[in-house]
Amino acid sequence: MASCNILCSVKPQIDSFKRSCFSQSWSSRPYGSSYFNKNFQFRRSSFVIVKASDSRTSKKQVEITFNPEEKFNKLADEVDREAGLSRLTLFSPCKINVFLRITSKRDDGYHDLASLFHVISLGDKIKFSLSPSKSKDRLSTNVAGVPLDESNLIIKALNLYRKKTGTDNYFWIHLDKKVPTGAGLGGGSSNAATTLWAANQFSGCVATEKELQEWSGEIGSDIPFFFSHGAAYCTGRGEVVQDIPSPIPFDIPMVLIKPQQACSTAEVYKRFQLDLSSKVDPLSLLEKISTSGISQDVCVNDLEPPAFEVLPSLKRLKQRVIAAGRGQYDAVFMSGSGSTIVGVGSPDPPQFVYDDEEYKDVFLSEASFITRPANEWYVEPVSGSNIGDQPEFSTSFDRS
Repeated sequence: MASCNILCSVKPQIDSFKRSCFSQSWSSRPYGSSYFNKNFQFRRSSFVIVKASDSRTSKKQVEITFNPEEKFNKLADEVDREAGLSRLTLFSPCKINVFLRITSKRDDGYHDLASLFHVISLGDKIKFSLSPSKSKDRLSTNVAGVPLDESNLIIKALNLYRKKTGTDNYFWIHLDKKVPTGAGLGGGSSNAATTLWAANQFSGCVATEKELQEWSGEIGSDIPFFFSHGAAYCTGRGEVVQDIPSPIPFDIPMVLIKPQQACSTAEVYKRFQLDLSSKVDPLSLLEKISTSGISQDVCVNDLEPPAFEVLPSLKRLKQRVIAAGRGQYDAVFMSGSGSTIVGVGSPDPPQFVYDDEEYKDVFLSEASFITRPANEWYVEPVSGSNIGDQPEFSTSFDRS
């Protein structure tokens, strides 16, 4: 009687799904592409040998050798083609303006600016699910005061995407909000950019990143920045984005301190006086940061004086942080039009923020500078990991 012995020496090392097994994270995969990297690495002996022998004669009758990698990848491709994206969770990080120069007043009433924008590790999470509805999106959030109707930039972004692409996907969206509003951190703009990225994933990436970036300027001046790789020199109203290598090391910590009061951007610009603003060349600021790092003299923000008029307590907060820091911060400045004060160089706020009754309700967060790889969305740094480490995935999603 013949017997069959199957010897398998295949030992695929998925390494807990570490990113070494992937050429890019799932968020960047268009519909129809394999879950797994075509360069999936097996151990040294990546083959299967099947032997059939006769128990009476011990003669080998059949020997088949093949590489299972090709079959594995073909199977993954078939699964992908059959499955559609139904749920997706994305990180939506905010930004700071390392410097912000206002260079001129435009005929349309806006101002031209020149600024170094940089994404940081503080951010929201947005969960998207395909809705059975073909007429309405549904938005929910974990905090009060966030509009849930079409005035929200998330809904505006979805409407914009459908208009530009002709797609008809509608969504249930939950916004897990961590970035404070009225902070000068671009939280709403990031939410809009993240939503455009998500909508494009659900539609099989019918639009390029460049198209998403160009379209996004129609609903907000700061939104196009988030389609950079995380560091950019921005001009115009902010919508002219020049991607640059990050000039700042990722291991530099910072602390964000935002009082409960917000600054009205419109009111800040209304009080801005161009003739009283800084005259320093913004490109010289960028060059100095690239060569010498962040220091107090390069973190110029022309909107600080009018913001301090709108909110005098903000000026006092900045002055106290500088004085109490006693050199622990490389620079202390306001981001955007306020009202967040940023201390770069230490993740710790000064002690008076904890001790003084005046600051008992301030928002505090440590943060670091982050960027994103090409064709992937931003990822939230893993808690407890070294600053700058990339998590294993940039998204989590289920396929149905």
